[in-house]
Order: sequence, then structure tokens, then C-alpha cells
Amino acid sequence: MITIHKAIQKIYNNVARIDGNTQDDITAKDINGNLIQINWTQVNQQLPIVEAEIEQEKQDAINKKASGKQKLLDLGLTEAEVKALIGV
Repeated sequence: MITIHKAIQKIYNNVARIDGNTQDDITAKDINGNLIQINWTQVNQQLPIVEAEIEQEKQDAINKKASGKQKLLDLGLTEAEVKALIGV
């Protein structure tokens, strides 16, 4: 669902609200409440791109956490102190 919503937002930058969970019941409206006609071919083409972006965001978060942990260790904190601070 989040992936479909993000794909719609990438294609239709004037979307203000998206309701529904599946292609059959999703509606999109602009800021004035007008329905936006969704081109599902475009949305489906955008899905792999959005999925890759979501996975990259997850990996970036993992990388940032590991980098932050290493920086704390480099400052002289112990593993136990780092774990107490960030749970890693």
C-alpha cells in the first residue's frame, strides 16, 4: 500500500490525499478535493523504482546507525556505553 501511494505521489505531484489500499479502491484527490484520474500503467511502471528507493532508505538508515556507532567507539566509548545509548 505505501509503495502504491508513493508511486502515485511521484507521478501526480498535485496529490493532496490518497485513500484506499488496493488498485480497485484507491482514490486520489488534489488540494481542492477534485478526483485525480490515475493512470495505472504509469503507476505500475513506477512501482519497481519506488520499491528500490524504499529499500535504499532502509539500507541508508542501517549504514548511518553503523557509522554513528563507529564514531562513538572512535571517541572512546565502550561497546556497553554505545549499546546503552543507541541499543546496538
